Amino acid sequence: MADNRTTTFYVIAYDISSDRRRTKVHKVLSGFGRWSQFSLFECYLTEKEYLRLRELLDRHLEMAQDSVRFYPLCSACHARVETVGSPKPEEPDLYLV
Repeated sequence: MADNRTTTFYVIAYDISSDRRRTKVHKVLSGFGRWSQFSLFECYLTEKEYLRLRELLDRHLEMAQDSVRFYPLCSACHARVETVGSPKPEEPDLYLV
């Protein structure tokens, strides 16, 4: 049986035209990961969390105007992430969603 806590590291970037929708998207993403740069989050997500996040974001997006991109990084790629000026991303012990 698969481990339910197996996570994938995602870099999630968004471009939302409406201030109101952008605030809602930011709030949703804050429940799943860490805001690392303007319009960019870093999240460690299980498959279930990823599906839940997508469901919640879909409620706030205007598909013709907004863009959200999910970049999953394999463990080998994640290990090669280079950071200048801030700590390297680390998986938190627990996020409450």
